[in-house]
Amino acid sequence: MSGTLGPDGGISILAGTMAEMTADEVAAAAKAGAVALWAFGVIEQHGPHLPTGTDIYLPAAKLRRTRVLLAERAITALIVPAYYWGVNHVSGAFPASPRVRPEVMAELMSDVIGSLSDDGFRHLFCVTGHGDAEHNRTIHEGIRRGSAGRPIRASFLADVGMVKRLGFAADDALVTPFQPAPSGPARPYMDVHAGEWETSAMLATHPALVRDAVLPSLVPTNFELEDLMEWRRGLEHAKRKTPLGYLGDPAAASLEQGQRSLEAQCVAMADAIAARVAVV
Repeated sequence: MSGTLGPDGGISILAGTMAEMTADEVAAAAKAGAVALWAFGVIEQHGPHLPTGTDIYLPAAKLRRTRVLLAERAITALIVPAYYWGVNHVSGAFPASPRVRPEVMAELMSDVIGSLSDDGFRHLFCVTGHGDAEHNRTIHEGIRRGSAGRPIRASFLADVGMVKRLGFAADDALVTPFQPAPSGPARPYMDVHAGEWETSAMLATHPALVRDAVLPSLVPTNFELEDLMEWRRGLEHAKRKTPLGYLGDPAAASLEQGQRSLEAQCVAMADAIAARVAVV
């Protein structure tokens, strides 16, 4: 793996992870102080133009790039294979959007985190690719359960906007916030699901999976905050509000925008991890 953000076509989400290493190699890395990185997404509809694995492909790609940036900061990182059976409250009424109970997800996380701790890892950073609030609160709960009473310092690596939306305290030891530099002008309308940002990111990382022939026919939703809140009620509310499955302006997407935005995020993530690891 080159460690760049793309393009990589439809590369496996296992690429560059522990799944490609031997047990001895993983154990040696943990003993030497490597940090662990874990992406969380879901299989979920993303309109007529993006694959259902979008929320997995994107954080997996970001972690591959972040690992390279960490190496430049003299920090070794290993990537845990991505988690992709999560909470789908908003899109759950659409096809190909399976739902997992939060308690099931949190308990599975707890077991895996406990295993990573037993293997000798002392830092774990969990990154989300899915915006559903309940899904992300479940990540936080899984981290709490899995790290309780164990030497591993696990945390939710999340941008400051999400930290605020989810209501996490500024001094929450289970959260590592990051603030990416602006990568473009502010959008006049909400763009939160399979819109301009996510489509741009997929063009930058997995262009072969984007149904670009469909893009010109997709009109912007032009939603404001009130529309977004109705959509976030989820299930049939979301399906009625966005019958095509996207919220934003996917036709405005571009490869260049995706590259700029993702690089800004990865740099901010690497900086936040380095700062947290430096604290004894």
